[in-house]
Amino acid sequence: MAVDLAQKAQNFTNRGRQALETGKYDLAVDMLMEAVSAAPDVLETRKLLRAAQIANFRKNGGKSGFGAKLTFMMARQKIAGLVKKGQYPEAMAEAEKLLSMNPLDPDNIEAAVKAAEAAGMADHAAITIEAAYECSNKDPSLLERVANYYTIAKRWDKARDAYLKLSELKPGDQRVMQILKNMEARATMNAGWEQTAGKRGGFQNLIANKEQAAKLDAANKAVVTGDDAELLIAEKLKQIEAEPKNMNARRALARIYIQGKRFYEAIGVLQKAIEASGTMDPELDRMLSHTTVQYYDQQIEALKAEGREDEATKMEQDRNQFVFDDLAQRVERYPNDLHLRFELGRQYFIYGYYDDALTHLQLAQKSPKDRLWALYYLAMCFLNQGQTDMAVMQLETARDALPTMDELKKKVVYQLGLCAESAGDLEKAYQYYKDVYSADVGFEDLSERMLAVSQALKQK
Repeated sequence: MAVDLAQKAQNFTNRGRQALETGKYDLAVDMLMEAVSAAPDVLETRKLLRAAQIANFRKNGGKSGFGAKLTFMMARQKIAGLVKKGQYPEAMAEAEKLLSMNPLDPDNIEAAVKAAEAAGMADHAAITIEAAYECSNKDPSLLERVANYYTIAKRWDKARDAYLKLSELKPGDQRVMQILKNMEARATMNAGWEQTAGKRGGFQNLIANKEQAAKLDAANKAVVTGDDAELLIAEKLKQIEAEPKNMNARRALARIYIQGKRFYEAIGVLQKAIEASGTMDPELDRMLSHTTVQYYDQQIEALKAEGREDEATKMEQDRNQFVFDDLAQRVERYPNDLHLRFELGRQYFIYGYYDDALTHLQLAQKSPKDRLWALYYLAMCFLNQGQTDMAVMQLETARDALPTMDELKKKVVYQLGLCAESAGDLEKAYQYYKDVYSADVGFEDLSERMLAVSQALKQK
């Protein structure tokens, strides 16, 4: 019976994956729901289902129909009731039905997470939060919840990856850096345990080894400097020599160099890692690009400190050229990476190549992360080409999707004000300017524009 269920789950998973890859999202959801029902413990199947639910929801407009709030509330109450009764599998099944209706509703997500948490399936809770994080504006609090659930599930590698992303969002947060080091050490220890599992005294020997203990102690420090850094560098170099294909060791070595601002050495490590991997690795490419820019910035700062302004200016030009060329090359390697499309489109916009910018920014709209900024830059391209009507359409779409007057919405509404003012609709322009002014009195030249428009309205 168990074999039959496993085969059934595999068949439905294969059909669901195929439907997802061919854009038949509703079919993918149906197939993967069946797969999860047959094998609820298989994490990868649930990850596929989550991707299908989100894709299907977005394909259908990303909005819930009339009366949905009441339906969601009743479903969440049912899930909570099942959890209270200890009927965890049933609660998780109902949670999947709820997420199929709207997988991005925060309350729906919370209900599904609580069901998974009550069932003792922290890793399943993590992927639900992770999906919400990827489709949001990269909320650090969501990402930290992802990391916490992976930690509870003892998925040290996943927890480490989540904290690594968090450290990029919070570059100066020592608490995050400390936890990242802990996760790195735990992931390394876990890898050691897997390698020594079944060998007599294997794990005990791993821990008892004083040299290893010193390395782990060094790895646990939030900021690795001096002898500790050299100790870890030596360890990683030794590990890479023994396992040339160990990309985690190469990444860890690069991170140690980067933390010590030894960017040139980090670049060398990352270049060799890309060569050794034998396959395209977008994470390594991203690290190499970011580190190269840091190296340029370091050299520019040093030249300016020495008063060599002309050389610093030349290097700034070289850095900007590198950023552009590197993005173009990475888009060629990873044509489906919508974030890279957005970044390249923005570069084309900066340099005034508006047709090229439009091509990439229109594709970038499909990225949940970059969609709203892509709309803003699309509008700016249209404005620079004299297509004001097209620009206003993009700006209004972005404005309506932005819930709060953050930096992007201020830019969007300000540009709408400029468009209205240019069209002679001074009342509408003044209202747009006033909306921004209420959030940021010092934004751009807003005070002067409001005064000018106000005076023009009085004269009118």
